[in-house]
Amino acid sequence: MTTDPAAQDASLREAADELAVAGQLPRFLLMYKFAIEELMTKLRILSEEFDFVHRHDPIEHITSRVKRPEAIKEKVRRRGLGGDWVSAAAALDDIAGIRVVCPFVSDVYEVARMLTAQDDVELLRTKDYIDGPKANGYRSLHLIVRIPVFLSDRVEKVKVEIQLRTIAMDFWAAVEHKLSYKYPDSVPNDFAGELAAAARTAADLDARMAALHERIR
Repeated sequence: MTTDPAAQDASLREAADELAVAGQLPRFLLMYKFAIEELMTKLRILSEEFDFVHRHDPIEHITSRVKRPEAIKEKVRRRGLGGDWVSAAAALDDIAGIRVVCPFVSDVYEVARMLTAQDDVELLRTKDYIDGPKANGYRSLHLIVRIPVFLSDRVEKVKVEIQLRTIAMDFWAAVEHKLSYKYPDSVPNDFAGELAAAARTAADLDARMAALHERIR
């Protein structure tokens, strides 16, 4: 399992500076940073302990991000929410996000089960795009959880979106994002069909690799 904490901290510091310039307290953003750190610690422990007991690490790598202030403001404006950060925090689920990439589909569900079984992790919503993929072929398991963050003067319950997917799903999603959003004017007419076919190929690869894994075990 690999993470990039240095890049994460640099991004958070930059975003916090922007909030400070805008006259908003960086503490608002820090709550989400702390929530991510709490969950990342939990995931690292699960990864290492599971590997020790079962000789198999269910987590390939983890990435995280806190939504940038301008993106939060734009989403608040687009959804017609109040302009204050308290309203935004109450209404938005994806200010803080963690992506967990696993070797196999079974690992996705096992990691989700182990994490949400912990007493201080409150599962609010689940969207299973593995069992029911989106029309374009997108597959992933989305969890919205809430965990306590212990500050110097209070405890805050903070929401975090967790996306769990396999390596094949992650590759497909990364390329789809680049093609769909960075090159919107140059996408061919049959793009949607090709994209869905590629997603089916990725799903078949997941199934074949899982079968090989079971044979070796």
